Amino acid sequence: MKVYGITGWKNSGKTGLVERLVTEFVSRGLTVSTVKHAHHVTDIDQPGRDSHRHRMAGATEVVLSTPLRWALMHELRGAEEPSMEELLAKLSPVDLVLVEGYKREAHPKIEAHRRATGRPLLQPEDPAIRAVASDTALEGLPVPLFHLDDTRGIADFILRDLGY
Repeated sequence: MKVYGITGWKNSGKTGLVERLVTEFVSRGLTVSTVKHAHHVTDIDQPGRDSHRHRMAGATEVVLSTPLRWALMHELRGAEEPSMEELLAKLSPVDLVLVEGYKREAHPKIEAHRRATGRPLLQPEDPAIRAVASDTALEGLPVPLFHLDDTRGIADFILRDLGY
């Protein structure tokens, strides 16, 4: 599986870009999965649901299966968060995995950047960032610059960078 990341500060446009890229790659016939890293505690389950009750009772893993999808929830229960590589190994094979977040990992990435965040670019400090997608013109970048909404151009760049 090929892996490519979308990184950037909070509210920089990462999720929207990932969403558009998934749609673009799927329309080109690729199979795509995503990995999203969140720094905050979040729960994908709902209190009162059977699966939530199983987890709260102490189950380490709960598989929820429906006619449309299945999900595996794994409780860390104090164990260390798995690495990105460990999580990638759990995925079924696909052509491309898009990773949102994991800004400190060494996989190839595009940085999403919005001027309104007021945050500096990550690119100067991260050699794994191969391009920047921004809503504003940025001068003197040592990597390609795309408009944040240029989904097709960004997708073309990612595929070329991965050797497709």
